[in-house]
Amino acid sequence: MRVALTGARGFVGSALTELLQNQGHETKALSRWPSPADLEGVEAVVHLAGEPVAQRWTAEAKRRIRDSRVLGTRHLVESIKSLEIKPKVVLCASATGFYGHRGDEVLTEESGAGEGFLAETCREWENEAKLLETLGVRVVFVRIGIVLGRGGGALAKMLPPFRLGVGGRLSHGKQWMSWIHREDLARLMAWALEKEELRGVVNGTAPGAVTNAQFTRVLARVLRRPAVFPVPEFVLKLAFGEMARVLLESQRVKPEVAEEKGFVFKYPDLEPALRELLGG
Repeated sequence: MRVALTGARGFVGSALTELLQNQGHETKALSRWPSPADLEGVEAVVHLAGEPVAQRWTAEAKRRIRDSRVLGTRHLVESIKSLEIKPKVVLCASATGFYGHRGDEVLTEESGAGEGFLAETCREWENEAKLLETLGVRVVFVRIGIVLGRGGGALAKMLPPFRLGVGGRLSHGKQWMSWIHREDLARLMAWALEKEELRGVVNGTAPGAVTNAQFTRVLARVLRRPAVFPVPEFVLKLAFGEMARVLLESQRVKPEVAEEKGFVFKYPDLEPALRELLGG
C-alpha cells in the first residue's frame, strides 16, 4: 500500500513511517499543506501534523494550535476532493483532550465531547475530516493519549526532575492519565489502516490507565529514585498558564474499539512499558 503522511518526521510519525516500511508499504512524507499533486496515486493518508500543545498558551499559541489542526485538515480535505481517484482510507489524529475533564468516568469512543479549548479544537478537527465520508473515503480518527517513547514526547519532559530525585505527583495526583507506548500507537495506526471494516473513532490509549499519583510511583520505582516533592497546582499555573489544565484534567480512557476488534497491545500496563523504555 502507498501511504502518505503529514507529520511524518515527528515523534509519532517517524515511528509509524518506520513500521510501515518494515511491513512492506511505500511511504511518502507530505508537507503540512499538501497539494492535490502530492496525493496522486496514494491509497492511504495519515494526517498527524499539528502545532505542539505542550507550550504556554498565549493567544497566538492557541491560534496556531487550533489552525494547524482545523485549517490544516480542511486544506487536506479540499486537496483530496479534487482527486479523480481518492485514497481508500484517511487516518486522522485527534486527542483524548476531546473528552475534557471527566474525573473518574470511564471514557469509551461513544463518550461525548467535553468542554474547554482542547475539547473544542478536537471536535472541530474531527468534523473537518468527517466530510471525507461523503466522498466514500473510509475515515478513522485516533484519539491519542500521552505517548511514551524514547527521545521525545511526554517522557522526555518528565524525566529530568525524577532523575534528580525531586520528582513528585502533580497537585493531588488523583487525575487519570491515559497513556500509550509509542510502539503500540504505531502498531495501532498501521492496524487501523489495513482493517477495512474499521471506521470512526478509535481511542489510542493503553488499557491500563493510571492516576497521576500511580504514574509517579511507578516511574520513581523504575528509576530507583524518590518521588516525594508534589508540585502544587498554583506552581503549575504559574509555570504553564492555561496549559496547566492539560496536566490537571482527568481522562480515564478505555480503548474499547481496539480491544473489541482484536488489536493486541504489546504494552497494556505501565510498569513493563516504562521498564522497556528506561531499561529498569
